[in-house]
Amino acid sequence: MTTSVDPVAPVVNRPAKAKQRPGDRVFSTLTVVAGALILAVLAAVAVFLLVQSIPGFFAPAADFKGDFSNFWEYVWPLAFGTIWAAALAMLIAVPISIGIALFISHYAPRKLAQGLGYLIDLLAAVPSVVFGLWGIGVLAPMLQPFYTTLVEWFGWFPLFAGPASGTGRTILTVAVVLAVMVLPIITAICREVFLQTPVLHEEAALALGATRWEMIQMAVLPFGRPGIISASMLGLGRALGETMAVAMVLSPSPQIIFQLLTSQNPSTIPANIALNFPEAHGTGVNILLGTGLILFIITLAVNMLARVIINRRKAFSGAN
Repeated sequence: MTTSVDPVAPVVNRPAKAKQRPGDRVFSTLTVVAGALILAVLAAVAVFLLVQSIPGFFAPAADFKGDFSNFWEYVWPLAFGTIWAAALAMLIAVPISIGIALFISHYAPRKLAQGLGYLIDLLAAVPSVVFGLWGIGVLAPMLQPFYTTLVEWFGWFPLFAGPASGTGRTILTVAVVLAVMVLPIITAICREVFLQTPVLHEEAALALGATRWEMIQMAVLPFGRPGIISASMLGLGRALGETMAVAMVLSPSPQIIFQLLTSQNPSTIPANIALNFPEAHGTGVNILLGTGLILFIITLAVNMLARVIINRRKAFSGAN
């Protein structure tokens, strides 16, 4: 008995499944473990801070240094000082970093661009304590006459209201130090993103008669905008968590102050923890850990906001 085959029936060609090599299985398993380890460490840190912070949230007024009645009254000036110093640093660092990155990627000769790139990368390796010493010994005395002039000329503006600090150790000096510290991070990432701009986009803009700066405006900056945001958020994270430079330069005051040039300045959460943790005991340790939890939440919120902004332009991104 013969079996008839329908000549019209389609023949389904199923691709043969490639045999997975042992090295591929080991590598994929290690990548999954590494990714899960990052999440586990982050969750462990969050749980530790939360558990240890609970006694500090309900600590009596006698456990706080200064005239504070509860934890939130204690942490609010510190959170303000942290965000205020980091925001001022980003206002200074981001435009300068973008300018340096554009100069290296589109203006400077190749040999000069390579040298500047190496210098920028080396600047990121300088310890923060060195920046703190530079801020105290060089930058603050150098800026003090400038602060006095600002108060004389623009003292009517609330941010520049006097009296000017006699030592130059102000929140603006701290912002300049933080800007120098985050500048190599932002510059390096922006430089790499600008170099990834499609050549066809740049050539099309130049072919239409655009100048080099107009080409950068039309092609490079729109393409690199998500990368600029990513670089800025990384720099902001460094500025928010900086400890030694702020603790060494700033003369802290436990209050909310917007003036940039006075001797009284709001402290930051990392600097406050570094200055008070060696002498803390009992509930005082829980209070400091509670402020660390607030800093953890602020940093996490900033990074989540940056990711939302980047995802809106994911289709035209130099950072993804």
